Amino acid sequence: MKLQNAWLILSCVLFAAGSAQAKDDWIEKSDINSMRVLEAQAAFAPESIAGYGLAQFDGDIMDLRAKSHERSQASTKNILQQMQGHLKSEQQPQVREDLEILIQSLQDDIESSDINHNHLLPYFNMHATLFFSFNSLLDVRNDPSRYVKALDRLRKYNGREGGYTAITELAKARTEERLKVPGLVGPFRGEVETDIDNAERYIEGMRSIFERAGIDGWQADFEILEQQLADYLQWIRDVVLALSRADNQLPAAVYSDNLKAYGVRAVPEQLIADAQYSYQLIRGEMKALARRIAEQRGWQKHDLISVMRALKKEQIPQDKILEVYQQRLADVEDIIRRENLVTLPNRDAIIRLATEAESAAIPASFMSPPQLINNDGQYGEFVLVQSNPALGDEAIMDDWSHTSITWALTVHEARPGHELQFASLIENGTSLARAIFAFNSANAEGWGLYAEYMMHEFLPLEGQLFNLFTRLMRAARMFMDPMVNTGQMSPQQAIDFMMGQMALSLPMASSEADRYAFNAPGQATSYYYGFMSLMRLRTEVELTLADDFSAKEFHDFILRQGLLPPHLLRRAVLEQFVPQS
Repeated sequence: MKLQNAWLILSCVLFAAGSAQAKDDWIEKSDINSMRVLEAQAAFAPESIAGYGLAQFDGDIMDLRAKSHERSQASTKNILQQMQGHLKSEQQPQVREDLEILIQSLQDDIESSDINHNHLLPYFNMHATLFFSFNSLLDVRNDPSRYVKALDRLRKYNGREGGYTAITELAKARTEERLKVPGLVGPFRGEVETDIDNAERYIEGMRSIFERAGIDGWQADFEILEQQLADYLQWIRDVVLALSRADNQLPAAVYSDNLKAYGVRAVPEQLIADAQYSYQLIRGEMKALARRIAEQRGWQKHDLISVMRALKKEQIPQDKILEVYQQRLADVEDIIRRENLVTLPNRDAIIRLATEAESAAIPASFMSPPQLINNDGQYGEFVLVQSNPALGDEAIMDDWSHTSITWALTVHEARPGHELQFASLIENGTSLARAIFAFNSANAEGWGLYAEYMMHEFLPLEGQLFNLFTRLMRAARMFMDPMVNTGQMSPQQAIDFMMGQMALSLPMASSEADRYAFNAPGQATSYYYGFMSLMRLRTEVELTLADDFSAKEFHDFILRQGLLPPHLLRRAVLEQFVPQS
């Protein structure tokens, strides 16, 4: 389904939820361009576009038909040419900046698609893909009137809708048609084995999502899809496992492109050098804090790892986890208001526990963002993950359920971290280009880690120690991820290092190593990389403003810019914030 005359319905797109204030003229003008790009992308990945809040695509599914790569590339090049043409004639500065964002995003998409097509054998984890599809559409934050479209998706996925072929058969065909292309590498065996192990969890997760949604008439079509997924799983065992590679290393061009896609525009060697230096610097601060804590508590062992392990024993009962994190959020907000650090919304943040399927898909606590278009009051959710289901009897983590860690995790995922970041996008209003197309892991996670830095001095000593620990972990990620992906460290060596030198549990260390090796190679580098960018910018501003620097005004300005790329954010800060401060 195409979005008809998308630019004519922009007046109905309420990006700033709950606000009676009209959009700035430049935002409305910019959003016309963004909607044209979203329409083009929805022809090939409508589930993702619907996830932004464009309900017109709720009943549509991804295009995995023959020549999908070639057709998608042609479409992207066509919309790129349109945006380049608009840039030549556009005079309004903010709209020009947003066109630059759109053009860069489209150019990156074209390059990434070609690199993956030329180096990797196509492989689709359809169980996870379909789980995320239905989990997004049937989200409890969505208007329930949208739920019925899940039935359309279901019939199209299983091929019962006229003109559609079962999505599992299309996925197999896209893999098999590339088997004889020389030079393509198959998926990492550890990834395929994990996908096989998690398949039933995704099935159960989808079933529970449909049951929770309360719509009628899904059971028969779901049974068909379930059998198709079972057949697909057997095909993975019979065919894909034999094609998988024992070595997790990606082709160098693919890993380099992954880094860029996550907003990390640096070579692995530089990331490793910067991160190894930072790791030791942070570890030194942690050792000093650990000694002070041991002395206060009368502990004989005062070395860092012993103190961390002793504090991790102060576990919160499982039935009290949510209550404790909610109280910690209230404590953090009191500090923010008292110290005048950043403007907070006049509403509560949402914290909830992850389902087993969510834990299997993302085995670490995360922020589930709200829809960014047609938002009528939906907000992000801080989702607490307490286990890595892939590890069976050893699944339970003790890393995020002890008292000392609650400060850092709340600050990062809730306020003043990601929840506030996404709330600002909605409540302050910003262009779609800055909210969607400028988004990458570096500028999102960089703020999350910066939020921890912002709060650090106001935390109790135990909170400070584990606040530094999370910074240490992000620095370690920035050298371990590229080392794992360039053959300088194996995933098992990464696990051993994290358990021995950082006191991580086996399930958490395994989750981290899986992230580097196959779940999201390159993404783990983005946290510290984005953090360094913000810290450099703050220093530059403080040097200029000296005593006139206001942390609250600086933080509020950063949040109002949306998710600008670092070079555009720096330009905005130096050209707009500094002169008016």
